Amino acid sequence: MYPVDLPHVDDTDLTLASEQYFSSLESRPSGCNEWLELSETFKVGITANNVKWLRLFEDGQPDFAVVALHLPDDPTKVVALYLHEKWWPVDDLLRTSSKSRQGLMLVQSTLERVIVFLLSQVVERCPQEEVLFSLHPRKENCKLLWSDGQAVGFYTTKHKGSLCDSWGSRCYLLPVLDTLLVRRSWRRRGLGLQMLEDFCSSFSTEEFVGVSSPLSPNMAAVCRRFLQQHEEHRERLYEVEAPGGWSQRRNIWLNIHLGRYSLSIANILCLFEIPRAML
Repeated sequence: MYPVDLPHVDDTDLTLASEQYFSSLESRPSGCNEWLELSETFKVGITANNVKWLRLFEDGQPDFAVVALHLPDDPTKVVALYLHEKWWPVDDLLRTSSKSRQGLMLVQSTLERVIVFLLSQVVERCPQEEVLFSLHPRKENCKLLWSDGQAVGFYTTKHKGSLCDSWGSRCYLLPVLDTLLVRRSWRRRGLGLQMLEDFCSSFSTEEFVGVSSPLSPNMAAVCRRFLQQHEEHRERLYEVEAPGGWSQRRNIWLNIHLGRYSLSIANILCLFEIPRAML
């Protein structure tokens, strides 16, 4: 079994276990190293010098943090986390042995939130690259996308009426898809489109829904494809800055027509379906 399949453990217990382990690690005599085997030909020594704390959420007291093992010569390359009183390689943390985990599933457990953290902060981070997203709030509404026994993506949602941030009183005026990620090895399979479709259908009773601004080129391409296939959402889907008042909304379909997402000539021809003979 993998960590996400094990009995539920709350974040306080996980943090306490990490504190106890880290304390024991610091008190060990020099030369008493343990090793984590990551493959048949590669293992990493575990010392106080290449173990660090990772804070998982942007809010909440006390902080939820776990200890992470990184490569001795690269503190940005996390290779394992200490959970359930043992070290787990990152690849194992993203896997499940449960056949019921398939497709998009609402994040509910602490370990599922650890997976979201790994996807957004660790797994898809290139060397010398900034992290993709800020830390998510502890209770952020989120869905993980599972396929073939592994987590391959996620998206997070700001619900209508939820606070825009932890230090103000502004609330979102419509549901907003805040962040969306598909792992690099799983891209170009329509999974981003699947998540956008799921988001829009989840709020079918809302007159308007949003996607957090600014749209990345990849997200703009997903929205373009979605709106080409679903005309009923063209007047409904907006690019949104918090909290989403009318002065903070831009209709995505209109912006595509106005060329504000840097569409190529080929994409424009496809979008407007103009016969070449008319040009």
